[in-house]
Amino acid sequence: MKKIASIDIGLKRIGVALCLMEGIVNPQEAILRKNRDQAARDVDTFLKEWSIEFLVVGLPKGGSSSEEMERRIKHFVSLLSFEGEIVYQDEYGSSNEAKEMMQGIITQKRDGRIDSIAAKVILERYLDAKKGME
Repeated sequence: MKKIASIDIGLKRIGVALCLMEGIVNPQEAILRKNRDQAARDVDTFLKEWSIEFLVVGLPKGGSSSEEMERRIKHFVSLLSFEGEIVYQDEYGSSNEAKEMMQGIITQKRDGRIDSIAAKVILERYLDAKKGME
């Protein structure tokens, strides 16, 4: 099994999640984004530390600003020095799903936990879709 990570790219934080064993996806500490270059370096460092071979990137489909966000996300991904395979997964509603999952567990702090839970949702969707194709 390949080591897989997912990222949910936001303007302030980048949520990250890992799948190192089949079927188990764990959210990690979100990467705070001061600027694009610093955030890209931090994502690269994270991917190297975990020896990630496959990256799933959340991409909004539909919605009024999806084209602009898609352009920004793809530009950010182009800044990465990651050499493994990259796929894009529809992230529609993943943040709301993450907030619902965390209701009552944490207050709505801006510490990135919800961003990383959203990355976990994105990666689980990708894995479920892949499983359905086998």
